[in-house]
Amino acid sequence: MILCGLLFPSCSLFAQTPVASTQIEGSDLDRQVRSFLQTEVAAHVADIKTLDPPPERVVGALTTGEFSWGSFMRTLGAYSRCFETKTIAGHDIPEMIGKMARIELSHGGKTWAQLYAAMALQSFGTDLNRNALWQSMTSEEREAYRELLNPGRFYDQKTHTLIHLPENYFGVAARIAAIDYQLGVTKDRAALDDLLNRAAKQFTDGALFADDALPTGRYDRYSNEYARAIYDAAELAGRQDIMKAVAPSLKEQMKLWWDLLSVDGYGYSWGRSLGAISYMDTMEIAAFLGVHSEFRPAPLSQLAAVYFAAWSWLQNDFNGQTHLLSVFAFGRGDYGYITKEREWQQTATFFGKVIAAHEIFMEVLAKEGVRSFPSRPKFSDVARFQYFRNDSGREFGVWVVRQGDLHFAVPFVTGPKAATSDYQPAPDGFTGIGVPVEKIYPCLVPFLELEDGRTIAAADGTDEIKPSSDGKNVTSVWRRWVVVGANAGVLVDPGLVSEVKWTLEGNTLRRKESLTASKSLSVRRLWLTIPSRYDHVETSYLEGARTDRLSSDGKTLAVQVKESSWPLEISAYATGNTRLGRGDRGALPLHLLIQTKSFTLMPGISAQWEISLSAY
Repeated sequence: MILCGLLFPSCSLFAQTPVASTQIEGSDLDRQVRSFLQTEVAAHVADIKTLDPPPERVVGALTTGEFSWGSFMRTLGAYSRCFETKTIAGHDIPEMIGKMARIELSHGGKTWAQLYAAMALQSFGTDLNRNALWQSMTSEEREAYRELLNPGRFYDQKTHTLIHLPENYFGVAARIAAIDYQLGVTKDRAALDDLLNRAAKQFTDGALFADDALPTGRYDRYSNEYARAIYDAAELAGRQDIMKAVAPSLKEQMKLWWDLLSVDGYGYSWGRSLGAISYMDTMEIAAFLGVHSEFRPAPLSQLAAVYFAAWSWLQNDFNGQTHLLSVFAFGRGDYGYITKEREWQQTATFFGKVIAAHEIFMEVLAKEGVRSFPSRPKFSDVARFQYFRNDSGREFGVWVVRQGDLHFAVPFVTGPKAATSDYQPAPDGFTGIGVPVEKIYPCLVPFLELEDGRTIAAADGTDEIKPSSDGKNVTSVWRRWVVVGANAGVLVDPGLVSEVKWTLEGNTLRRKESLTASKSLSVRRLWLTIPSRYDHVETSYLEGARTDRLSSDGKTLAVQVKESSWPLEISAYATGNTRLGRGDRGALPLHLLIQTKSFTLMPGISAQWEISLSAY
């Protein structure tokens, strides 16, 4: 027995004890959000003593990372419109935004910084002759602002390509160009239509989900964001043809988003999920669905419930003493591009997204007469497989299950590098299970080290997916593997077939794998981990059968190896404050490691093993 409960705090960010749903008054929520924003945005503005030179820190957080000043420009513009004021904490808002634009330009600001600058200008009205921000600038400053709003800074119009960026940035470029044209900053309609056509190509070609790294199969939260961005840009530009082409995608993506949602408002559980960003997504998506009711996967009152849940999580995550989101709290993992230099940017983005979403969503609630709504969303049970793409020789999709309090997703997708932890086909969200952020690490997916020194994994999409008709099991087959940590989308044939069957039986999830070699194959090591959100482990034996029980806060994940063609070693690993212990929303203090060393797979003879996970 290993007792770790005294070493780690309980993982309350992940699993909170369910409470009975009550009714929330929309007017109370509105007052709460507005009061929070007035207090916190003022605190940030008041701490900016000068913008010439710009401060290296605001409220103690570094301002020197990408998009930092652009993000706060968007916040200030949205705040000015929402609260109908031109001043905050005695500072002139248009003057501050104009100076911040020059800071972003001097820093080489691109993409999101540019979009947020465009949105800041848009906040003051579409007629530049009456736009307070535009009118506050000199002709030289206006030209600089125009340059900041040029999508050509990251989109090559001649080649119709993005400059070293993922596909979702087409959506960013399209939104910038559409706002530029709406405001009259640019007047080249042909260039706008050309960009919109290119940006929407995945959808106009018939895709329902967007691959963020064509053709490797990187399907994650950006697919939804990308579709919304294209639809918004097309709507602003009056491109009904593109709106019609994107509509089927939005319909399907919103159904999936709803099935993936947790009761606390968290959406996608795999990929580049940045914790707080996913909750902001929920608020923005709810606002989008408020305006575009034809895409709603649930009634408005239920959308309000998840909106409230996401807001509640974000407010709880916010540190009123530091005036910042807890982006770098103990056990919180972030993708490599979220550095300490971007800590302020993350909170500035939070303010801007909440202001814009809240203004829209409250108006929709009032318009449709929804004065109160449940404090907790009510979801129906679901067990289904959603294909992302199955017509290219490699199949991609996600198995999503919700059965009462049991809720998880097993994605078959590709990450930035081969076998990236949070893109592996593991049941993220299953009681007690989480995965470390952006690690090359075997999360319920075995890594096999071969005699030639390569380490391979059955991951990054699959060669064949066979979901059952009732959605209670999924079988996947890998004939082509990836070399762990290599470039995404590079497949190898080691002469080995893996067939994995996931089966849900009540509160137990089983993973049964068979390995069949076409030639004699020596394996130096096979290992797999079960990263846990729990901080206590007990091992027991009953009639020779071993059970490892991971637990915390009255919840338990029981792990058993039901059968194995090889002798296995099982051990527990306490992660401490290492990157392996950092999940997207909190710590992963204990991992189970299951491994075997030095065995040979004989041709035509299947080796099998099975692991069961039980939640209670």
